[in-house]
Amino acid sequence: MIDDEGGQLGILDTRDALRMAEEQGLDLVEVSPQAEPPVCRIMDYGKYKYQQAKRASEAKKKQVKVEIKEVKMRPKTDEHDFNFKIKHARRFLEEGNKVKLTIMFRGRENAHPEQGMMQLEKAVDALKDVGQVESQPSKMGRFMTMMIGPLRK
Repeated sequence: MIDDEGGQLGILDTRDALRMAEEQGLDLVEVSPQAEPPVCRIMDYGKYKYQQAKRASEAKKKQVKVEIKEVKMRPKTDEHDFNFKIKHARRFLEEGNKVKLTIMFRGRENAHPEQGMMQLEKAVDALKDVGQVESQPSKMGRFMTMMIGPLRK
């Protein structure tokens, strides 16, 4: 048995423990039911639950959620458009988000996946100071994708 200030009260009968808690206007809470004998504590259970909820919400506020942003290109994307899209990818990585680079193939472009691969390699080279490759390029149907994550500090 533990009192509300954390002091040991020793082994007590359940009725005596309940009476003591009632006299103080508090609750008797079983802390460790597996122990022999079970450990109980006198506390304000409502206040305890409130503090737990408050701690959980504080932890949730400090949690960082990483989003996946997608940048789509074509194998024949021009230099200016490529640089514009890389600028967006750079901003996403600096904000701490992951970037999914997608090359879309249409028609006869599908016969030349090496052009898409060259485009992705060029993008990785342009972003190597802010990001690192998390998954190598993979081709599924008309799309070739690659994941880049922010650099670990």
